[in-house]
Amino acid sequence: MQKTLRNLQYYKFSAYGFLRNLRFFDSFLMLFLLEKGMSYSEIGIMYATKEVVLNLFEIPSGIFADTWGRKRALAGSFMLYIISFAAFYLSESFVLFLLAFAFFGMGDAFRTGTHKGMIMDYLRMNDWSEHKTNYYGHTRAWSQRGLALSSLVAGFIVFRESNFETIFLFSIIPYLLNLLLLLSYPKELNYSRQPGTHNRLIDVKYTFINFWKMVKRPVVFALITSSAAHSAFQKSLKDYIQPVMVLSIAVLPIFTSLGEKERNGIFIGIIYFVIYMLTSRASSMAGLVKESALKPSAVITLLSGLLAGLLCGILYGFELWWLSLVFFTLIYLVENFRKPIMTGLVADEVSNEILTSVLSAQSQLQTVIIVILSLILGFVADIFNVGVAIAIVSILMAVTVLIIQGFKKWNQ
Repeated sequence: MQKTLRNLQYYKFSAYGFLRNLRFFDSFLMLFLLEKGMSYSEIGIMYATKEVVLNLFEIPSGIFADTWGRKRALAGSFMLYIISFAAFYLSESFVLFLLAFAFFGMGDAFRTGTHKGMIMDYLRMNDWSEHKTNYYGHTRAWSQRGLALSSLVAGFIVFRESNFETIFLFSIIPYLLNLLLLLSYPKELNYSRQPGTHNRLIDVKYTFINFWKMVKRPVVFALITSSAAHSAFQKSLKDYIQPVMVLSIAVLPIFTSLGEKERNGIFIGIIYFVIYMLTSRASSMAGLVKESALKPSAVITLLSGLLAGLLCGILYGFELWWLSLVFFTLIYLVENFRKPIMTGLVADEVSNEILTSVLSAQSQLQTVIIVILSLILGFVADIFNVGVAIAIVSILMAVTVLIIQGFKKWNQ
């Protein structure tokens, strides 16, 4: 990326993503819930509940950000996250965990699409829009580095404390720092348009009407659907790999003198660190590929991720734990390679005034898919095992994509 683009605001955008992803509990969330006596079905219901709450608040939060200010939306998001972290730390029952997930879902709703909209608006203000994929890819790479560091720190905390609860308390610290960082953002980024001369109700009407016009366009709808499908697939599966990691670690002949939790803490932290460093590189490469002669197909990359999921599930069934992990990592790589490209393509088709709302609509579609996949994963994992659940979800998604593509060609 050009050096002229790496100004102070670039580093602030990067720091935001880095701090946001210092969620130390992420690497151990499913193991934490299983330890608390939750079944896969209950975990699936919890994950689905989070997404339902996110769905309910998604488009209103996007319109709120476009109308009343993105800083307020993000600040509210971080406060809801902090409440959620505290609830996870204190919870012991299914109902209380549902409440914690609900607060987490509300936090997600006020965050998704908002910061991306600020980045795209900043590029437009500086006449750098042609660099959007490369720029966003580099800032996203820093968010992946945050995940990588988070996994190592979380592993150390679990090793040191011999419990999972403490990592939720430590997760509050970077979110407080991100609140302070947001206060330093230029006021011009708070709105896509200057709202001072508009009545608030008129602003809401203007935003909603233009948002609806954009989403009805076939090109925009196809882009947000393709992007949402793979992101939903990856997010639905991401925590189910933790039990696979535990099985993989169990066959290693080193550090056997340590307790199970301490040993898992070390190796899970290291495994996630490697995965996130690879995904960081994938995000950085997305801009270079988009600017080159290569034009990766949204459908082909989507199917590639689904194929990796199918192979991951099959290899789990043959107890080839480490190979299963390799193909799961490929799902992460595909997601982080294609996401900056898809975001750039959406921004090309949508005006900046309603970009946050459109990105929020994409996230809303994503949450609907996650709800369905989370419930399927949970119940199938309880009936059979994690590998079968991953394979079935991968097949269902692939068949759905192929049917949709078939209808599109038939109608042309």
